[in-house]
Amino acid sequence: MSRSAYQRTSDGVTAHPWRTISALVALAMLVLVLAWDWNWFKRPIERQVEARTGREFRIGGDLDVELGWAPLIRAEAVRLGNAEWARQPTMASVDRLELRLALGPLFGGELRIPELRLSRPRLSLETGPDGGGNWEFGSDDEEGGTRLGRVWIGDGQLHFLDAANGTRIAVALASRPPERAGGAPPVALAGGGQWRGSDFRIEGRAESPLELQHSQRPFRIDLQATAGSTRAHARGSLVDPLRLRDFDLQLALAGEDMADLYPLIGIATPPTPPYSLAGRFTRDDSTWHYENFTGEVGDSDLAGDASVDTAGERPYLRAELVSSRLDFDDLAGFIGGGPAADEDSPGSSAGVIPDTPYRLEKLRNMDADVRLRAERIDAPRWPINDMDAHLLLEGGVLRLDPLDFGIAEGQVRSTIRMDARENTIGTRADIAARSLDLSHLLPEVELAQNAVGKVSGDVSLTGSGNSLAQMLGSSDGDVAFGMGRGRISNLLMEVAGLDLAEIIKFTLTEDRQIPVRCAFGDFAVENGVMTARALAFDSSDTILVGEGEINLREETLDLLIRPRPKDRSLLSLRAPLVIDGTFSDPDIRPDLARVGLRGAIALTLGSIAPPAALLATLELGPGEDSGCGGKYAE
Repeated sequence: MSRSAYQRTSDGVTAHPWRTISALVALAMLVLVLAWDWNWFKRPIERQVEARTGREFRIGGDLDVELGWAPLIRAEAVRLGNAEWARQPTMASVDRLELRLALGPLFGGELRIPELRLSRPRLSLETGPDGGGNWEFGSDDEEGGTRLGRVWIGDGQLHFLDAANGTRIAVALASRPPERAGGAPPVALAGGGQWRGSDFRIEGRAESPLELQHSQRPFRIDLQATAGSTRAHARGSLVDPLRLRDFDLQLALAGEDMADLYPLIGIATPPTPPYSLAGRFTRDDSTWHYENFTGEVGDSDLAGDASVDTAGERPYLRAELVSSRLDFDDLAGFIGGGPAADEDSPGSSAGVIPDTPYRLEKLRNMDADVRLRAERIDAPRWPINDMDAHLLLEGGVLRLDPLDFGIAEGQVRSTIRMDARENTIGTRADIAARSLDLSHLLPEVELAQNAVGKVSGDVSLTGSGNSLAQMLGSSDGDVAFGMGRGRISNLLMEVAGLDLAEIIKFTLTEDRQIPVRCAFGDFAVENGVMTARALAFDSSDTILVGEGEINLREETLDLLIRPRPKDRSLLSLRAPLVIDGTFSDPDIRPDLARVGLRGAIALTLGSIAPPAALLATLELGPGEDSGCGGKYAE
């Protein structure tokens, strides 16, 4: 440059200094804008996040900002590290993150993000060895000076792991349009995994994930889940959902067998037929409540309230249950049977007494106080009217006190104790039957429909075994029953006495009732075998005297009933009745050998002199009264 040109430039700068400074600033800004790279701020941002969370934070892709009153910030390949104890190194990642930042609230010290969009986010939640979770970052300031407006999730995935309880969940997440203008977009989810070791599937909708940052605010959900044949539908709100601390849900449960709930929730129930229930599901502190539920179990209706307290050594179930109509078949699991037993399974049997083993761990792993009242029982083949059962289970000892049934217009009151603390259950049963109506006890016996009489009895048994069949098959004790005065069909007694002439007469004419003086049965029970000490039925027409055994272990009958008609009859055979066979297929028949012998004698006499043949079958006198007595004959 020539000296004259340099002098002119120098003079210009001296004469117009502000123009020169402005030009230099403009030039610098132009250079800065042309060379500006927002990635320069990646590392400072990473350090700030790491300082706040204690976790590694990286922005692996580009960082970009669109300036304005609400700048739009974009970041790609963002990753947040996991807790040191976690199984996976990454807790959260997102392919692309977009957020708008409100500048005005920043001057007041508030960070406000009106909108956050996440593309392909991945979130891995895990419970730790101390019971906490990897979502805890030390400081828990809920207000925190940060406010989020809307979150939109595209193609997200959430994983939850609770290894200690055998729970693994993986669900796909995607935002859906909000129900109202300006509202936070809800999230649709679908997935599954394992809950307490059992496979399950889940789908439904939940409130915006933004609400998860406020552990004290209700988080609304509408979810459906299936685990095997068990189905659940929950609608309502959760508080601190990651911990299931408190919630208020309408919960519908359905399945093939309530026993399937045991591996899912740790609460044992007897096997049941298919069920469907709906009620209010809540939690406060350590107690879970299922309130005002109604529904059906098999052909029975069921309603009531139940709660489970998890604060103690074992879960404690408390329930008050009511059934206005209970189908007796639905109680099969309660006494050791199954709702649909497979004949080839180890717990099935061709016998009448259920032999499905009780599961000892169910009796030991929880406590219970359950009351069930059935206002009416449908049992077409049994004269059962109603039931009141109170079950107490504590430390492996189960008591049914009382277990009462209304039967045949009378009452059967029972107390049962089962001790499952040892590997073989020890059981004691005390049963008192009072004032059972004779006609109602024999509903399918036509000749007993108009019978009059009250039957009472006592049963006291002790036994051991892990099924009802084993308990009765090993039992010792006493069984006694009896009836005082009453009336019964004369034809029925003539049939029992094999009085053919009287049978023909009352068949062709009209039956009538005859007085019953008393009836009595007294059995000693040893190692599952009931042996008759005394067995008698005394009417004005016939005395029946019995002897023999009932084998509870083999489920067989071996009884001999000797009729002694009190009237004279030419055709009275006076043959004993044999009652044998099995409980499922009993057989009642006369002693044909003895009948045949008398018939042979009669034929022989008849071949000699007919009058003598008639005399050989005459009843020469009435039998003596049986020795009934004691409290049952009063």
